[in-house]
Amino acid sequence: MRSTWEQTETGRNGLPGSPGSVPGSETGHSGPGRFASNLRISVVIPAKNEAESLPHVLGKVPAWVHEVILVDGLSEDDTSRVAKLCLPEIRIVAQSGRGKGNALREGFQRCRGDVVVALDADGSMDPAEISMFVELIAMGHDYVKGSRMLPGGSSVDLTLWRRFGNWSFRTLTNILTGSRYSDLCYGYFAFRRGTIDTLDLRSDGFEIETEINIKAHKAGLRIAEVPSAEAIRQHGSSQLNAIRDGLRILFTILRTSFGSDRTTQSYELIEAPKHDAATPATAAVPVSRDRAASDANGRD
Repeated sequence: MRSTWEQTETGRNGLPGSPGSVPGSETGHSGPGRFASNLRISVVIPAKNEAESLPHVLGKVPAWVHEVILVDGLSEDDTSRVAKLCLPEIRIVAQSGRGKGNALREGFQRCRGDVVVALDADGSMDPAEISMFVELIAMGHDYVKGSRMLPGGSSVDLTLWRRFGNWSFRTLTNILTGSRYSDLCYGYFAFRRGTIDTLDLRSDGFEIETEINIKAHKAGLRIAEVPSAEAIRQHGSSQLNAIRDGLRILFTILRTSFGSDRTTQSYELIEAPKHDAATPATAAVPVSRDRAASDANGRD
């Protein structure tokens, strides 16, 4: 089963002109659109020594999010205490293992929502973008990932070396698997609860993002990319080591790309408004605002 694929172009106010009604397309990033209003949203935030950055993140999480789970990776500062002060209803999970991948997997297991969103704790990802991810999930996609490389996306955190590494890994992945990703090593994504659970994720480190992307494509999930703006981290320095983690990502690409093809059929698609069938991942299709308007008129 091949994945289906869509990429969204920038529309009004920097939002994607995706099929149907994308939340905030008229007034900026706001609440979930009418197709997503009945979904419960879980946000998972892996964090280690991010006490100074968390106020910049938790204070911007939309009020309509059902639950926020922070996985504390053996922090030596007041990460958990600050999280509770910023958001009293937040659920704190003490990480039992090590690494970002392990933290995300432990957080995913504790989610109770219909849609799960992964968000970094360093302030580099804008929580206001969550509405775009959620709406595309509600419209029938299984996995929606942010891209800093699409029109409307950006990054002030990518050095030339890291940008080259991301381009190399993305190109290799697309060649080996037939995917059409525009950005590979970026951890802002959302998925329908139950779909990622079937992918048998094993990564413990930053390579978790690469593993999810490859396995989601090979499993035939309906995938969409949306433009995302990556800001500079608020405090401290990244724990990513370009050489060590780069080698782990390369190994993950090779191991996962040449692994057995697994087809995921154990999930149900949420009823979504009808629009043109997405083209298989071998030919990514940018969806324009004109097409979005046409689809919307067709539903009226």
